[in-house]
Amino acid sequence: MGDAFSIDDLRFFERNEDFTIVWKHLPHWTQTATLTFITWRLADSLPAAVISEWQSERDAMLRDLGIDPDSDWKLALKKLPPDRRGRIQWSLFFAWDCRLDEAAGSCLLKTPEFSKIVLDSLLHFEGDRIVLTDAIIMPNHVHLIAAFRSQESMFEQCTSWKHFTATKIRRIQRSRLPTQRQVYRTPVAPPTGELSGQFWQTDQFDHLVRSEEQFQFLRDYISKNPVRAGLGAGEYLHYSRAMGCGPSAERRVYVTPVAPLTGL
Repeated sequence: MGDAFSIDDLRFFERNEDFTIVWKHLPHWTQTATLTFITWRLADSLPAAVISEWQSERDAMLRDLGIDPDSDWKLALKKLPPDRRGRIQWSLFFAWDCRLDEAAGSCLLKTPEFSKIVLDSLLHFEGDRIVLTDAIIMPNHVHLIAAFRSQESMFEQCTSWKHFTATKIRRIQRSRLPTQRQVYRTPVAPPTGELSGQFWQTDQFDHLVRSEEQFQFLRDYISKNPVRAGLGAGEYLHYSRAMGCGPSAERRVYVTPVAPLTGL
């Protein structure tokens, strides 16, 4: 690849070429220039009660597969054939994502000003460090598909995006807190959300896209997320890039709070 990083450099996961797997709370696979589906969530988006419900659902799924949820079930999943393991992991992800669509927590990203900060940040290094094909900024979480210039840069860039957006949004929130004079003379409601706590959940879900079919499925999954969550125009921000050949390949299809899709 030359100095510019563009859609011409993108590829799907190639198992026979170099890639890295890093285990944190979740496994993270990275490969240079490979399209990657990524999900972040706000730190308060899944309250303890919701996480407990999801864990019960997960445990029931594991028992149906003959896996003891009280054992090292992650190790048991690793031993399954790749196709079966993949189907199980996606089932767990979709159940988890449905909980996010219930819009628990402060849902700060429902504010257009804040969702734009996140999208602008995602696009800032476009064509240099990353290529972004799709993104959806939901009230309490973000889905995106992007490729990164190097294997190491995915973690570095995601950390940078989270730090920058959290700092900027918190700064705006604090600037709008009422002063002591305002409290006594003109009461002003403070912004919602805890200003001193963690903004983003530390870990993230990510997946190297395997094929054109999977890529199109994930693009569709992202674009229809607001419909599944029952959101209206103005409550989310969606970005998608045209992926054809020639000049249209660099054209942005929309950067918008779009009207909900129909015909699901």
